[in-house]
Amino acid sequence: MNIAVLGAQWGDEGKGKIVDLLTPNFEIVARYQGGHNAGHTVYANGRKFVLRLLPSGILHAGVTCVIGNGVVIDPQALFAEIDEVAAAGIEIGDRLIISDKAHLILPYHRELDLLSEARRGERKIGTTSRGIGPAYEDKIARRGVRVGDLANMEALASAVQHNVAARNRIIPESTMDADNVLADLKKAWARMGPWVKDVSLFLSEARQQNRAIMFEGAQGTLLDIDHGTYPYVTSSNATIGGVCTGLGVPPRAIDGVLGVAKAYTTRVGEGTLPTELTGEMGNRLRESGQEFGAVTGRPRRCGWYDAVAVRYAVRVNGLDALALTKLDVLDGLPELSVCTAYRCNGTTLTEMPGDQAQLAACEPVYETLPGWTEPTAGVKSFEDLPSEARAYVARLEEITGVPAAVVSTGSAREDTIIRKDSIAAKWFRR
Repeated sequence: MNIAVLGAQWGDEGKGKIVDLLTPNFEIVARYQGGHNAGHTVYANGRKFVLRLLPSGILHAGVTCVIGNGVVIDPQALFAEIDEVAAAGIEIGDRLIISDKAHLILPYHRELDLLSEARRGERKIGTTSRGIGPAYEDKIARRGVRVGDLANMEALASAVQHNVAARNRIIPESTMDADNVLADLKKAWARMGPWVKDVSLFLSEARQQNRAIMFEGAQGTLLDIDHGTYPYVTSSNATIGGVCTGLGVPPRAIDGVLGVAKAYTTRVGEGTLPTELTGEMGNRLRESGQEFGAVTGRPRRCGWYDAVAVRYAVRVNGLDALALTKLDVLDGLPELSVCTAYRCNGTTLTEMPGDQAQLAACEPVYETLPGWTEPTAGVKSFEDLPSEARAYVARLEEITGVPAAVVSTGSAREDTIIRKDSIAAKWFRR
């Protein structure tokens, strides 16, 4: 069975832990979009790992990890991450496969990203300025450089020289030299080359051999370039369709979809967050949940659980179940609020509006539920949760429309409840 694991909110939902937890039941973990702006945090063997480009299955020996064509790759960022993992005693060897069709992030993309964000002023998107957006722009404009292009440096030279010259005209203060860029790419190919393959073909053959595949998404549904809260979104398709376009697999390759959502809501960067809490409660969630970006360190904006947003993710992705994370962050709160609808200009909306201006005008309609005083941290059985916590999870299932098959009660692998009667139970065993 092949499943997809993706974010059901605005990213940072805890996908890294869930993918890592599921990995022993799969032979291949394939990342299908995004760049090194996405950080998946995994706590394993007493250590903290922040994986940016490498799939979260890399920590498990014998598992093949794939970086698909939908991912944009900064070679230096990739090599730094590989070296970090190797320093922790994790051998990669031939367990990594990189798509020959994946586009590269080059030095001028980072320069353009910084310039673009600065010029936006008050309309800034809140990007990580790592060159992700400009690399995707070049991809769509058909002037990008792909991993496979590095196999023929002579043919590549004219394209890089043209791109660098064009960027230098846009950024007058830039002194970037095309020859230096090409020299770095030559070194990158010498190291990257052995890992490069036709990923679509590899995954097709793996399916024919009945090898279990997990498709790993980055960011979240509400950050999808097409289906997110545009324009405050990422530059790729974080939703389920990105699996097919980002890896070259057909829709029928996906047997199940698991969405990951926090027991509350967070967002990094600009854009509307309907349930945002800016006072003491917002700070309480941020500090208790350690809500700071894994890659950037930026503080995350926090709010109550937004069922409207998650229902939207259920619909767009066809979610079979949820993995509900960070339930323990809510420990000790006397009351909890859940957004069940939006109120906008006198009208009650139960579905998320596509227009950003309309969404910004919406106010959350809250339902109040009792909190719990007993700790949930580290609880491994649903029956052992406080009754109020069980009731909270049950209510989220009811208003979201799918079961919470997994409940995370801490950052470690073992701090997890797998609901034995859930649809996802079979995904956790072979």
